Amino acid sequence: MTGTDEANVDIARHAGNAPRYSRRLSDKILISFHHACDQADYEIAEQLLHILENMLTRRTVPPDTNRRKSIESLVAAHERLWHLRHPEKAYG
Repeated sequence: MTGTDEANVDIARHAGNAPRYSRRLSDKILISFHHACDQADYEIAEQLLHILENMLTRRTVPPDTNRRKSIESLVAAHERLWHLRHPEKAYG
């Protein structure tokens, strides 16, 4: 079987109702935000937060059962970025 054949089998396997990804997109964006913070790339971290905020504040149908937890994670992420950008005020 060639590489292309294997890829086609993989695509066919995912074509059913089986979930293709194990994490929500918002979770992956939050992980990327923390990765950007860890690398001190605060501009990218801020942009990722804006994307995440847009995702969480738009109306979802059906309503997300984890909305409160998602909003709390968003607030914590904003706090982390603020503390990273203002280390002199974090403990003063």
